[in-house]
Order: sequence, then C-alpha cells, then structure tokens
Amino acid sequence: MKAMRVTAYGSPDQLRLVELDDPVPGDNEVLIDVSAASVNPIDWKIVSGAMQAFIPLPLPFTPGVDAAGTVIAVGRSVTTLKPGDEVMGFIGIVGAFATRAVVEAARLARKPASLAFTDAAAIPAATLTAWQALHEHGALQAGQSVLIHGAAGGVGSAAVQLAKLAGAHVIGTGSAGNRDYLESLGADSFIDYRAEVFAERVSRIDLVLDLIGGETQERSWSVLKPGGKLVSTVARPSAALADAAQATGKHFATRADGSRLEKLAELHASGDLRTHIESVYALSDVGQALGHSKGGHVRGKIVVDVAQETRA
Repeated sequence: MKAMRVTAYGSPDQLRLVELDDPVPGDNEVLIDVSAASVNPIDWKIVSGAMQAFIPLPLPFTPGVDAAGTVIAVGRSVTTLKPGDEVMGFIGIVGAFATRAVVEAARLARKPASLAFTDAAAIPAATLTAWQALHEHGALQAGQSVLIHGAAGGVGSAAVQLAKLAGAHVIGTGSAGNRDYLESLGADSFIDYRAEVFAERVSRIDLVLDLIGGETQERSWSVLKPGGKLVSTVARPSAALADAAQATGKHFATRADGSRLEKLAELHASGDLRTHIESVYALSDVGQALGHSKGGHVRGKIVVDVAQETRA
C-alpha cells in the first residue's frame, strides 16, 4: 500500500508518499481499499504539532480522518460488513491518506450506490459534527433561530442544511462572495462579517454554532436570548460569560457514529443534503491540500482522490 507519512511535525509540505505493508484488521475491524478521503482542519493542525498535548501520536503516522472505499477483509468478530461492501466513515484521528486503512466496523456506514466515492468521503466528519452540534448539544427545535459562524465551510454548509431541515430560522455569517451559496443551501439571512457587525443585525437567538472562536465567540453571547445555547467546535466557551448572558455554552469533539452517518448519507443520496467540493487533489499532493485548508476560506470541502494513485 501507499501512504502519506508525517515523519516530523511541521509544515504540510514535508509529507512524503511511501510504500508500507498492508495493515491487518483486528477482531472488530475491517480493511478497506480507500478510494477517496477528505481534508478537515484537524488534519493540518495535527500535522503542525499544534495538537500534540491533546492528541499524542507516535511518529511516523498517516494523517486523515475521513475515508470512503471498499471492504477487502474483515476481523473475525465483524458481522455487519463483508468484503465487497462500499463504505464511508470518520475513521479515527489518523489513517485516511493512504490506499488502504484499517477501521473499526462501528465507525463505518454503507455508502449509498448513487454517491460517488469522492462525494461520500466529503461527508462523514463535517456532517456528523454539524448534526451533533445542532441536535445533541444544541437541542435545536423547529421554529427556533440559529446563527452559524463560518457557515460556508464544510461543517457550516452541512449545519445550514440540517438546521433548515429541522425547521429552524437559519442565519449564516461569511464573506460576501458566499452569500448566494449559503442562500442556495437554505440560509434565511446572510451577514457579511467583513462589512457588518452581526450583533447589530440579530438578537434573541436560540442557538449559536461557533466555528470560528476568538472574538467572534465572545461577541456571540450578546445575541443569545436568556436560556439560549452557544455550541463551539473550536474553543471552550467562558463559563463566566455564559452566566452573565443567562445562557449555556458547550465545546465538544466529534464522535464517530456509523449508524447516524448511514442516515445522513441517505439524506445526501436523496438530495435533501448536498456537499460542495471546492477542489480535488491526488494522494501525492496531500501536502498541498492541507496547505489549501490551512489558508482558510474554503467553500465546502477539499477531497483527495486516492483511487487516482492506484490507477496511475
């Protein structure tokens, strides 16, 4: 198999494509032939070394959390999947940027036949994050209002659509060029964060989904109604500011959930959800893909066409 390897923490352009022995699945694992993977901000953060204190990893390692491919071997305790099944999943904190990967079976969902592997790889981490933020931590209900910061990114794009499907009034913040895109996803209102002060545009919001952190998170307390919620994927909300706003704050890490992912994948297959793929890279160009993500302002997702490597 081939894999992109991190041998020292630092810049993504230090990654190298190497040949490795195929991994062997454990009792509750499967081995998949990876067709596509996708890039998430956590990938370049891990590669840079910024996450060492929270996610210690022995060097060298293969980054990548999202993968889609075909099962080629199963562990002796796996009964839910078999060789030949096409699957997709948030496979763990590393391992996706390779032609083969070992994954816990419970992390995987069957890929709908109508979804291309590149589309399937773009869904797991971002869409699960959006779902868990809105429903598990935000307890979003029909008729409520939700303000989504960074709405045009991978998680934000999924959150706009999922919130709309839940019957919420959706407000998204982003750069001016993303107005039409977010409105096409179902956003009821758009705020250009460079030209407008969101706290002057909205008030008495039920739920803020913070995908930015910093001053954006701090200023968000002022727009929540008493009893409102602020859910962040990037920074732990201040308990003192939450108390002052008579609101609650939550920071969480995304949990793999194969059964929920299967339901979300069906929404994609039916057209109720869609993923915008901004760009596609070859496996050997993963370093460039991570650099692209690190630069920010990605609309939707960046995908790695792993199958291109095996076709070469």
